[in-house]
Amino acid sequence: MAPSFLSFVSLYGIYLRRCFATSGLASQSIDIDDETTIHLWGPKPDQTAQGNKPALVLLHGFGPSAIWQWRRQVQFFTPFFHVYVPDLVFFGNSTTKSKERSEVFQAVSIGKLMEKLQVKKYHVMGTSYGGFVAYNMAKMYPDKVEKVVIASSGINMRKSDNMELLNRANLENVEEIMIPETTTQLRTLTRLAVSSNRFNRIPDFLLNDFVKQLYCENRKEKMELLKGLTLVESDDTVKLAPLQQDVLVVWGDEDQIFPLKMAHELKEYEECTLYLDSLPSHD
Repeated sequence: MAPSFLSFVSLYGIYLRRCFATSGLASQSIDIDDETTIHLWGPKPDQTAQGNKPALVLLHGFGPSAIWQWRRQVQFFTPFFHVYVPDLVFFGNSTTKSKERSEVFQAVSIGKLMEKLQVKKYHVMGTSYGGFVAYNMAKMYPDKVEKVVIASSGINMRKSDNMELLNRANLENVEEIMIPETTTQLRTLTRLAVSSNRFNRIPDFLLNDFVKQLYCENRKEKMELLKGLTLVESDDTVKLAPLQQDVLVVWGDEDQIFPLKMAHELKEYEECTLYLDSLPSHD
């Protein structure tokens, strides 16, 4: 691995942290119980005391930590919301001693975090894996979660959808897509997740930097998280209960991780508003 001062990923990470800080967010780590610590970027205490802005929780997808997935949204939303951007367990600096690995555990952990922060009501937005967590938070905390945004997240995924994804990727295991450990696997992920072909021009040495810096940490635990998804089990039925909250579904019309047909199916299950756009990427 290249020294940090020669690493594009390390240098860009500094830029991202600066973007979050200049948007008024501060890096914090909070022990939510005896086993689990959640790292987040959130408002400083003096900021939450000022004004009457609603609270918005942004839940990231599989891959790098939260700062790599929410920069533009943080810069856009912070003037209008108190924005909370946690790293889910085993991403970034969030850790646990618990053996639990489901998205339900992730939802409970973020629920405990918001209790610790004394935020009584909030909206949640989840992309990809974060959408699974957002759905479960809304289901478990209907008195706290006000509105829900599900962005390119196949919470209605069936076993057959999983097999079709593997066929598109020409791989045998979903872990090879979501947790790449080679430049070839990372190129496969970007081909499925990003509609632009600009990533084809990135040299292998730079992609290798991404793999080493962003995908190697807690690899074993992240594989367990993928296997622990309770909404995607062995049969071919969808295990969704309609949510009480207003739900907005946002989807990229060229998404190849969770294809567009899943968005239309999800709209029928949740009787929600569906927004489609030519989004440049899956997350």
